Order: sequence, then C-alpha cells, then structure tokens
Amino acid sequence: MPIPLGLGLPQMKQYDIGRDVPDVARAAEAVGYESLWVFERVLFPEPATQGLYGIPGLAWPDHYRGVADPLITLTLAAAATERARLGSSVLVAPLHIPFQLARSLASLDAASGGRVVAGLGTGWSLDEYAAASVAPFERRGAVLDELLDVCAAVWGPDPVSYEGTLTTIAPSVVGPKPAHPIPVLLAASGPRAVRRVVDRADGWMPVAMGAAALAEQWQRVQEAATERGRERPLAVCARANARYSVKPVEGGARQPFHGSVAQIVEDLVAHATTGVTEIMLDLQGTTRDATELIDVATEVYEAARAAGV
Repeated sequence: MPIPLGLGLPQMKQYDIGRDVPDVARAAEAVGYESLWVFERVLFPEPATQGLYGIPGLAWPDHYRGVADPLITLTLAAAATERARLGSSVLVAPLHIPFQLARSLASLDAASGGRVVAGLGTGWSLDEYAAASVAPFERRGAVLDELLDVCAAVWGPDPVSYEGTLTTIAPSVVGPKPAHPIPVLLAASGPRAVRRVVDRADGWMPVAMGAAALAEQWQRVQEAATERGRERPLAVCARANARYSVKPVEGGARQPFHGSVAQIVEDLVAHATTGVTEIMLDLQGTTRDATELIDVATEVYEAARAAGV
C-alpha cells in the first residue's frame, strides 16, 4: 500500500510568501500530497561563527537567509486547503515560550479542523538560542520536556494548571482546545533523545539520508521501545531534503534525494522499504519559484505513485 507523502511549503527568500504558500498548498493537495510541512530557521548570522548543524567549518546555505515564520506559513496553508495535514519538521521548541506555543498550535488545529501535527526538536544554533532569549542552549532538553508538559496541560480539560521552571499556569480556562488530539513527533538521534521519543511522543522524525542508515536508526528506536515497554506503535515521518536538478547527477557519490525527478523517486522507493510511515519531501531549496516547485512536486508525486510508493 502506498505510504503518505508530504511536501515542504515555500518559506525561503525566493518565494512571495503571501501568494506562493496558498498556491503551492492548494496545488499539492489537489495532486494528492497528504500533508504540508514547514521548518524553522530564525536568523542567518554574519559572520557565522558556528558551522551548519554545529559542524565546524560547514557553511550555512544561502537559502537560509530570510526563512518565513513556520506558524504563519502553516496558517496561510490552512486557509487555502481542506484535507492535507499541517506539520512542522521541525519547530525548534526551546526557541518558543511553552505556553504561547501550546496555545498557537491549539488555535491552528481548531481553525483547520484538526489537521495539525506538531513536529518538535531542540535545534543546534547558539545564535538562535541567544536571540530567542527563552533559555540557554545547555538547557534545551529540559525546556523541551517542559514544553511537552505544558502542551499536554493546555490541550487537556479545563481548568488548566501547571507549575514548572519556565511556566506557571494558575488554574484557568484556556482555549480554544484542539479539534483533535495533536500528534507530537520528535526529532532524535542520541540515546537520551530516543528515550524521550519512546516515552513521550506519538512518533519519530528522522532525516532521510540513506535507506540503509535510516533502517539502522529505526532498528535502534524499536529496540529502545521494546526495552522501555512501549506498547503503542510509533509513527515515523522521515524528512527528505531534496536538491532537484533537471539533469541526472552522475557518479557514485550522489547524495540521497539529490538529482533528477527519476533519481529522487528512486530514493523514495528505497526509503519506503525501511518501515517509515510517511515521507516528507522538501524541494523548495533548489526550485526557482512557486511555478517550478509545483511542477516538480507534481512530477515527483505522480512518478512515485507509478513506482508503487
């Protein structure tokens, strides 16, 4: 049975957000994409003293300049669509005040008829943490844990009350409530983060960087779930950061999801065998405008379905 496919919405500097987000969202839903996704990048430091992903010397890509706010982007998509789920891959949770983020996600879910998927992570940029001024980078795990607690409280029955390190909620009525239980997916790679996925989340959000590597990671997550006695199945939504090119990428060093439509579909086929329950494809970084993004996304979707994905 084909697995659900999602598409990353246009947030980068080459797009007209107010026009292109609704257009791409409507087109993607019409083609058949089951979900629409956003990511979070709040600034582009110049000079960048910290490398991309925290790797020394690795340059930040130019398309990270001026990334649109993820929740505003999802709101635009929600107003333009009817069925597609609306997900984040990922919101950098410790950049947000927990109570405010919980309320924003609940309001978006209520407004969209229950379509929100909250994909959360801890990020890696020290400059982003400094600018957000919520908590220091060293406390990122504790902040994520508190955010999960606050979301559970705010999304649950009234009166809501909570006492944490960052958050104090006196017994209160807090609304609107989500239209449905919002699934929480977490990005995780290290042992502690994997345990948090198993203990606290509805699913896991890995990066699709090769079918063999993804299958190995998934095996470790499943082993952790068994060790910790988890009975509910975990959803697995893999994020595929694609670099589309008109011509095929030649040579054996091609990275996953880099290349022509046929090569991207080839990688979708391979990753679909790893046990993932959904793949989110982000094509926006190398398409020139919304028209090309829609055309490429349509071609990829139709070719993937024809290939049995």
